[in-house]
Amino acid sequence: MELIRSAKNRITEEYMRSLADLMEITKGQPIGLQSYVVSDLTSIGFDQVDYGWGNTIYTGPPKAMPDEISIAGTYFLPYRFKNGERGVMLLVSLPFAVRRCEPELVAPAKATPHEFKPLSDIDRQLYLQFQSPHYNFYAHNPSMRGTDPVMVIRKAIAQALVYYYPYAGRIRQEPENKLVVDCTGEGVLFIEADADVTLEQFGDPIQPPFPCADELLYNVPGSEGIINTPLLIFQITRLECGGFILGFRLNHPMSDAFGIVQLLSAIGEISRGAQAPSILPVWQREFLCARNPPRVTCTHNEYGDHHELVVDPSELNVPEFRGCTDGAAHRCFIIGPKELSNIRKWVPPHLLPCSKFEIITACLWRCYAIASQANPNEEMRICMLVNARSKFNPPVPEGYYGNVLALPAAITNARKLCLNSLGYALELIRHAKNKITEEYIRSLADFIEITKGLPKGLQSYVVSDLTSVGWIMLGKPVYTGPSKAMPDDINNSGTYYLPYRNKEGERGIMVLISLRAPVMERFALLFEELTKHHPDCGPAQQHMTLPIRHKL
Repeated sequence: MELIRSAKNRITEEYMRSLADLMEITKGQPIGLQSYVVSDLTSIGFDQVDYGWGNTIYTGPPKAMPDEISIAGTYFLPYRFKNGERGVMLLVSLPFAVRRCEPELVAPAKATPHEFKPLSDIDRQLYLQFQSPHYNFYAHNPSMRGTDPVMVIRKAIAQALVYYYPYAGRIRQEPENKLVVDCTGEGVLFIEADADVTLEQFGDPIQPPFPCADELLYNVPGSEGIINTPLLIFQITRLECGGFILGFRLNHPMSDAFGIVQLLSAIGEISRGAQAPSILPVWQREFLCARNPPRVTCTHNEYGDHHELVVDPSELNVPEFRGCTDGAAHRCFIIGPKELSNIRKWVPPHLLPCSKFEIITACLWRCYAIASQANPNEEMRICMLVNARSKFNPPVPEGYYGNVLALPAAITNARKLCLNSLGYALELIRHAKNKITEEYIRSLADFIEITKGLPKGLQSYVVSDLTSVGWIMLGKPVYTGPSKAMPDDINNSGTYYLPYRNKEGERGIMVLISLRAPVMERFALLFEELTKHHPDCGPAQQHMTLPIRHKL
C-alpha cells in the first residue's frame, strides 16, 4: 500500500508536463512494459448522466482490457446493492501466455480405405454449416502423475481414427450442393500447448465466457469453412497446476453432439487401455437421405416452408442468416432448484407438469422479446435443436454418428409474446417440439433435397440443450461446453443449456447466452428478476410488462 500511495503522490503538474515531453522525444512510441493497469471510474459520473429515461442500470466497459492489449488490468466501477448501499464493482482481466507447438496432422494409425462417403440430407442443413468449438477442463489427477495427456490422447486419436476414418478425410461439394466425405486419410489437426495459468484462475466454478478462449483452441490458418478443410481440430493445453484443457472444433455436417461424443468416448476408452471402441461406428447416412420421389408432408417453419426461398449459389459463402456479430454480448446464468421453482410459479396450473427445457426456453424467449424492444408486429421465431434419435421405428442404428437433428420453430409476433403470460410462450414451444416425429424428419430430408440444400435461413433465436449429451472422455471434466453460445460467423442470437452442479452437489442448468449488447443489458434484468421472484413477490411483475418499441 505504501508503494501505491507513493506512486500516486508523484502526480503533479510538473509530472504531466514531463510526460508530454517524453511523448515528444519518443515520438509517441516509448517501449511499453508489461504491467498491471488499474483505472478508477467510480467518481467519473457516467452513472449520473440522464437523457430523460433516468439513471443507467449499468455503465462501464464490457471487459477490463481490449482484446488487442495483452496486459492484466482492472476497472473500478460504481455499484449499488439492492438495499441501496453503495459499493465498488471490480472488472478484472488476467491474460496468460500460451506456448503452442506447430499444428500437425494426426492420421489413422493404420491404412484405411480411400473412398467417397455421401453425407445425408439432414447433415447438409444450412443451419449446420459451421464449425462448432468445445472445451473440456480437467483438474490435476494424482493417480495420473507422470502421464502426459498430450502423448496419451494424440496416440489414442490415431488409433480411434482407424475405426472412424471418415474424420481423417475432407468434405467435398458435388453438383446440386450434395456433400460427400473424401476419405483421404490425411488426418485431423492437433496442437500441443502449455499455458502459464492454473485451473483455479479460471474461477470456481468455471463459467463461460472465459478469457482467451482463442488461445486454448487455435484457429489454424486455412482451417475455416466446411469444404476441403480438416474435419476436427484438437488442442491440448497443459496447465501449471497439472491439469489440462482439451479443446476441439468439429465440422458440424459430420456429426451432432451425440455423434462426436461417440468418437470422444472411443478415444477415451483407447486412452485407458482398450484395444477397440466398445461401440463400433456405423456410417449408413442413406438412413436419413431424401425419399424417391421426395414428398414434403410437414410444415418446416425453421426454413419458412417456402420452396421458392432458395439461396443463389453465388451467395453461398454469405447466407442470409450469417454474418458478423459486432457488438455481441455473452453471459452465463445459473438455474438451480430455487430458480426453477420460481419460474414454475409463473406457469398456469393447466400447463403443469412441464419439462425443464420447455419452461426455461419459454422464459428466455419472452424475456428476449421484451428486451429486444421490437416492433409489435415483428415476427418472433425460436428454433430448438432437437435430438430425434428416439423418434424412429426401426431405430437409428447403434453406432450411427451423423446428425439426427431437427430445428422446429415456434412463431408468433412481439405483441402477443410480450403481452400474454408465460404460459402462452410455453404452449407454442411445446407444440413445436411435439411436431418432431419420424415423418417430420423424413419430410425435412425431402425439403432439403427439393431446395438443393439451400433454403434461406431465417433470423431466429436458437436454443440447444447439451445437458444430457454425456461429455465424459478422460474422466469427469470440471467444465465441458463452448466458450460462447454462438460462433462468431453466425448472426443469430442463441443459447446453450449445459450441465451444472454447485458446491453442495445440487444439480442445475448453466444457461449460456449470446445477444446484441444493448439487448443483453435489458434481458439480464428481466431474466434475473423472473428467476429470483415469483408472482406474489411483486418486483418481477412490473418488469415483465415493460412496453415494446411502439404503442400497442
